[in-house]
Amino acid sequence: MNLILPEDYEPTLSVLETEEAIKYIRDTFQKELGRELNLTRVSAPLFVEKKTGLNDNLNGIERPVSFDLQDIPNEQIEVVQSLAKWKRFALKKYGFPVHTGLYTNMNAIRRDELLDNLHSCYVDQWDWEKVISKSERTEETLFETVRTIFKVIKHMEHEVWYKYPDAVCHLADKIVFVDSQELEDMYPNKTPKEREAVITEKYGCVFIYRIGAPLNLSKHPHDGRAPDYDDWQLNGDILFWLPSLKMPLEISSMGIRVDEHSIVSQCEAMHCTGRLALPYHQMIQKKQLPYTIGGGIGQSRLCMLLLNKAHVGEVQASIWPEQMIEDCEKNRIHLL
Repeated sequence: MNLILPEDYEPTLSVLETEEAIKYIRDTFQKELGRELNLTRVSAPLFVEKKTGLNDNLNGIERPVSFDLQDIPNEQIEVVQSLAKWKRFALKKYGFPVHTGLYTNMNAIRRDELLDNLHSCYVDQWDWEKVISKSERTEETLFETVRTIFKVIKHMEHEVWYKYPDAVCHLADKIVFVDSQELEDMYPNKTPKEREAVITEKYGCVFIYRIGAPLNLSKHPHDGRAPDYDDWQLNGDILFWLPSLKMPLEISSMGIRVDEHSIVSQCEAMHCTGRLALPYHQMIQKKQLPYTIGGGIGQSRLCMLLLNKAHVGEVQASIWPEQMIEDCEKNRIHLL
């Protein structure tokens, strides 16, 4: 347990007012996001069959929650860790044309998450995915989409300010793009997390891109990425500076997805070529799935940012260690 207890923290909203603000932010943001990116809301699964390869392996070490079903014997069912792969499959299944896409309310359980102010074992996010053409698999497409998402979040700041002027967190006026290799070159003696903190505090909001491949100096990636959904040359994270904790807050991980070539090279790099035989991976290699861009936007994290909260448990009902609950309550951090 790694808990930060900011000095003199005083929540502006009561618990009931916070609940009202959460609903307002969630309802308003998803409508704005859908309109700006041309997305349609769809229903999504809470669990999938392991054999399909549709579950997200995240960094490759997290253990999914699994179980069996009485009416489907001999099959292992897994609670989703994200919907990164399922969304791309759904775009094909539902027949979405180019430049349209979907978003969904994704709920997941991550049993191996290390619990702290920003991390919960319960994940709630808007998962979205959009069909693009092969020629649009470029940095230009990626950056344009990032700017659109930033614009929606920035507009939400003004919406929240109108209803809760004393509670709103004032965000940066623009987003700055930083290559992960450029960031390592700038701060070679710092860890990736330390680099993120320095650059996010400097600019207020950054998009750190090209995440997954080893960097030149450390020979390690800036952060772990599964090899079979993001293209490591066309992905990244959106981070905002969170004043309450004086640290960066990752709001979104997103990217242009692997094509028939990058899925093979990235699986080879991660020594997990066995995955390439799974149905989902075969569909990509055979070009049976559309080319897409997509990502996840944390629902509780967005509420935490816009309301300048000090713990994700202030905007999300989850399970926390007893000691964390006691320490938070003593410091005016009221967990739901």
